[in-house]
Amino acid sequence: MFDQTLQFLTSEESAEVDKALLTTPEKFLTRLTLSTAKLLAYIAKDHDISVDELTTAQIIRWFEADAKRKQDQGVKASVLKWDAENLEDVPE
Repeated sequence: MFDQTLQFLTSEESAEVDKALLTTPEKFLTRLTLSTAKLLAYIAKDHDISVDELTTAQIIRWFEADAKRKQDQGVKASVLKWDAENLEDVPE
């Protein structure tokens, strides 16, 4: 169902940002914006709608579903691949 090789910011894109005449905080925000745009496009495609049609509730539900997949099936089954060791703040 999900592409396990998905990257939201490639090393080439990151290198382009590094070359930009920006401060460190501006480079961070640029990387975040680039990866967010790709993630929103992925979420919209998963919902079979355009990015402009996404609602806050749909985005939240998508993140909840991905987190649930990670909790139930492990980090390899989720789209977002970060692995948190301390999940005490995650509601049951």
